[in-house]
Amino acid sequence: MRQVNLRSVDLNLLTVLDALLEERSVTRAASRLGMSQPAVSRALARLRSLFGDALLVDGPGGYLLSERANEILPVLRRTLAGIGDMLDAPAFDPATATGRLRLSTPDLYAAVIGPPLLAHIGREAPGLNLDIVAPEPAIIGSLEEGTLDAVIGVIDDAPSGIKRRGLFDDGYVTLLRAGHPASNHALTLERFLELDHIAISVTGVGSSPVDDLLAASGRNRRVKVRVPNFLAAVEIAARSDLVMTLPESLARMAAGMNRFVMRTPPADPGRFTLSMLWHARHQASPRHVWLRNAIVDAAAQVDRKARSGDPRATGART
Repeated sequence: MRQVNLRSVDLNLLTVLDALLEERSVTRAASRLGMSQPAVSRALARLRSLFGDALLVDGPGGYLLSERANEILPVLRRTLAGIGDMLDAPAFDPATATGRLRLSTPDLYAAVIGPPLLAHIGREAPGLNLDIVAPEPAIIGSLEEGTLDAVIGVIDDAPSGIKRRGLFDDGYVTLLRAGHPASNHALTLERFLELDHIAISVTGVGSSPVDDLLAASGRNRRVKVRVPNFLAAVEIAARSDLVMTLPESLARMAAGMNRFVMRTPPADPGRFTLSMLWHARHQASPRHVWLRNAIVDAAAQVDRKARSGDPRATGART
């Protein structure tokens, strides 16, 4: 059979042929396929025309395979098995999976989601390793190229070909070190503007939502220092009178160290949604579905702790 003729061939006939050659009986083949005997007889006639061969010939006690049928049978079985493998979803067993997962998120959210995500991976897929990398300008391109499995960040819109799922809503709080001179007073806007601030900025430049909100009313705060990550900000704030305003989910971790008190910022940008992005090509991939579920589970744990006000996770709020 030449490839050029495939368009005119009913490939469903191949499953009928497999049953006929295996059973060597129209009646038994019909029963196996759940078809009527006349329908299988008509299919056999079409197969004989297609191959130019009788395929099944009369013999003692029933049909025998023709010489051509004997040649066809092993090729037919390999072909049907190959088609089955092609159509079946690839198996993924997290317990035996190996390799690396690559996730991009700012260090703020790596600190929040990283621990429960790693715990999930450790329980279900101990052979998988995780790379968490800082966001880069061409992050969508990295998803398209497959160098990233997923992105977690504050991203409201996804371009064509990119899937998005909200993980949880977050807001802002201001942290002051325990014993800060301003910690025993209401944090009014005037006092907030009098204080020296730390800003967490990966690039070290640019404004934050707090700065944008203040600028809209013609005011500004004094950003004494900008740092690229959460750890540096925590250590500086814990050992100075500088204050920092940051996402509440992250602030609760720092407050849980019993080194800080939290206040609602008088310049409050409001709540926002932390989202996960991935490329549409991975939508049905069992491995990627498992990863997305693991990220969703980790984010849900963070959200539940924030909502419950668990003092082990959030620290005391004054």
